[in-house]
Amino acid sequence: FLSVTEDLVRRRAEHNNCEIFSLEEISLEIEKLEYLDKWCRDLKILYLQNNLIPKIENVSKLKKLEYLNVALNNIERIENLEGCEELKKLDLTANFIGELSSIESLKHNIHLKELFLAGNPCTEFEGYRQFVVATLHQLKYLDSKEIERSERIKAVQNYPEVKQKIREQEQVYLLKRAREKEEAQRRMQERKDKKQNQMKSKLGFDRRTAGNCYLSPNSLQEKENHQAEGDEEQETCRTVEDDEEDRRFWEEPTPYTPESRLETHRYIEEKRRAKDNIRESKKSEKPPWTLITAEGKVLNVNVPKLHFSLKDDEENNQFILELAVYRYLDTSLLDVDVQPTYIRVLVKEKPFQFVLPEEVKPDSSSAKRSQTTGHLVVTMPKAKEIILAKQKLSASNKHSDCNTLQKNARRSGKVEKLEVDPSKYSFPDVTKIIQEKERTGQGPIKLHPERITEVKKSSVNFENDEDVPPLI
Repeated sequence: FLSVTEDLVRRRAEHNNCEIFSLEEISLEIEKLEYLDKWCRDLKILYLQNNLIPKIENVSKLKKLEYLNVALNNIERIENLEGCEELKKLDLTANFIGELSSIESLKHNIHLKELFLAGNPCTEFEGYRQFVVATLHQLKYLDSKEIERSERIKAVQNYPEVKQKIREQEQVYLLKRAREKEEAQRRMQERKDKKQNQMKSKLGFDRRTAGNCYLSPNSLQEKENHQAEGDEEQETCRTVEDDEEDRRFWEEPTPYTPESRLETHRYIEEKRRAKDNIRESKKSEKPPWTLITAEGKVLNVNVPKLHFSLKDDEENNQFILELAVYRYLDTSLLDVDVQPTYIRVLVKEKPFQFVLPEEVKPDSSSAKRSQTTGHLVVTMPKAKEIILAKQKLSASNKHSDCNTLQKNARRSGKVEKLEVDPSKYSFPDVTKIIQEKERTGQGPIKLHPERITEVKKSSVNFENDEDVPPLI
């Protein structure tokens, strides 16, 4: 449980935009009721159930308070509620109210309609319900049961007699409570003395162990082995003692009192702190992760368990590592270290290490965060430089030449066109045709038609090619 602080109240007022001056409803886990009457004057509903609040206080200035829930606390009497003028519902279930006459302070709360006292010692008093009904005339419901008009009339008639009985039972209860407080004080002192004795005996055992270690003539390795065995044995003994102490504590019969509730809470808190301390010590003693073996071999490690991908960008002669770090992780929690043969990234002090397929240039590497996914993208140029520009160009030329040959093959339907030998071409030599034509123009006129006819006959099965110049 926590003390009431302004920061605590603001965090619990998220539904009101963390504004406390206009807060109307809040639920808190606290040990003491304080400051709320100064910070939250407009409160209408206040939930304080299941805490260790010993007393109702510092609420008298909450003029608008309509519902107060302080069930399952250590309250022993009803008080300090006169200033809550609008109080309509009060829940005091499962407290330790034995002074039933303290309900007379609620007479000033004229709007009070519902009261819950179930689970309190006063409910076991003879005439409990009659006394409450006769004392608080404004009540409509008591312990979730409606108050009938006839019941109220009867309670008012017997009020003097019932009040006397209640006073007598209160005195008996108060004497019992005084004895319970003395017993609780005695038990607390015994437990405190026992703990001090245990600390002294433990300190003496540690001193004897240290003296034996100092006097032992064994080697350093043997000392370490003995120390490890001693630590394991001591840890086992401590676990057994804790289990035995837990068994005795929970099996020991104790009265249900505010002191026993406090004692139980303290015991649970001590055990929780002890476990937290052991857990923290184990974390601090945790050996570092093995990233490089004693032989100098670099290991692949992924402690944060993140997805990653390594891309070999051959076109730009570089490696690209994409590490799926958490999207909203602050960049200050990332530490990137690029080495010639491996890359190491610390994500919240947890190492990710990957061995690269070949050497890279650490000085030319760069690391960026993706704006869309938040992933870490590390670009690492390769140490071995390869120029691929000419190879790419020649490959493209070869590819285009092959495509041209394939097109010509499809047009002619003959594979011979792929051969280099010009004597095996399937189409006529254009240069010779042009020369013959020039010759025919110089010869006799009667030979001109015959030459043209022969050309036409020879090119009956010839397919026109746009790449060949015209014959005329």
